[in-house]
Amino acid sequence: MADPTVLVQSLTPSAIHDAYSLIQPYVHRTPLLTCQTLNTIASAPQSPEALTGTSFEGQAPANPKFRFFFKCENYQRIGAFKARGAFHALLRLITERGKEDVQKRGVITHSSGNHAQALALAAATLGVPAYIIMPSISTPSKIAGTRSHGAEVIFSGSTSVEREAVVADVQAKTGAILIPPYDDFNIICGQGTTALELEEQYRELLAEKPHLSIRQGSKALDAVFTPIGGGGLNSGVATFFSDKTTKVFGAEPSFEGADDCRRGLDAGERVPAVSTLTIADGLRTPVGLLNWEVISNRNKVAGVYAVTEEQIKAAMRLVLERMKVVVEPSAVVGLAVCLYNEEFRRLVEKEAPEGWDVGIVFSGGNTTVEAIGKLFS
Repeated sequence: MADPTVLVQSLTPSAIHDAYSLIQPYVHRTPLLTCQTLNTIASAPQSPEALTGTSFEGQAPANPKFRFFFKCENYQRIGAFKARGAFHALLRLITERGKEDVQKRGVITHSSGNHAQALALAAATLGVPAYIIMPSISTPSKIAGTRSHGAEVIFSGSTSVEREAVVADVQAKTGAILIPPYDDFNIICGQGTTALELEEQYRELLAEKPHLSIRQGSKALDAVFTPIGGGGLNSGVATFFSDKTTKVFGAEPSFEGADDCRRGLDAGERVPAVSTLTIADGLRTPVGLLNWEVISNRNKVAGVYAVTEEQIKAAMRLVLERMKVVVEPSAVVGLAVCLYNEEFRRLVEKEAPEGWDVGIVFSGGNTTVEAIGKLFS
């Protein structure tokens, strides 16, 4: 990859628009949903007991106001936003190298599941062989989903270092071309198309139902939350909104140091490795180098917040029971921040006493009835 500090300069809103023109025939324009019940719950103070053991213990809980707009990428092809980046990266590769060369060599990636399925689908659609390196602890349904599109699945250890070692070995034998899961210009541009649709749909919805906004006449979301694993989605969304007033935030699990991005921002340098078994299995990776160049720029990403496993489960339960929407744990970390992270809630209350319109990207829904049952048993 080229120098990330140079490459990031080409990550512009126009690059996101160009990506959308290319992938539009291959991806869904996923729905934008609202939920009055979740607005009401988030717009009430947390109980004093919820702040016990935090730095806010003994203080009056914040009382911010929220109107949520949920971008449901769980309804995207293969059940996650990753289809956007995979199709974009493969279509660009074919344009640059020619279809015959790409079909002859095939493509390879490493992923815990959603990018694996996305690249497998894109490759099958465009007639290209795919080799997918997956951690042996990957969710069985995600392994099955990847194989269902005709990709060859090869197992590895769970860390990024272990995955990349197997990738190098398979590449040496096959000549397959690497399409990274998140640390890649074309992947980031593809994921950023989520934001393009979100903004369009928000405006369309308010033109029809202006009362859904926190304020009359709103033309732009106040904020957008995405999960952060490798950071492709967050950096793509932040790139799209970089010339607009909408603030972009990221959310991570805190379990076993999964909040590498938040910790890195606090320390002033990227954390290169993560080893965690958080229930948000799609977020078990460190932020990529190019992604870090975007996310660490406070003019593009306003902040990153972390939530506990219990807070993720509580948010997921609300989405399942109140919205009747099936999501995976990774998808709800942004909502969990708005509901339970007192630091963020105080920020909203301070900056906008009248409240914020917040876009929440539900990143995916690749889970099973059995996995959900086990999570809540």
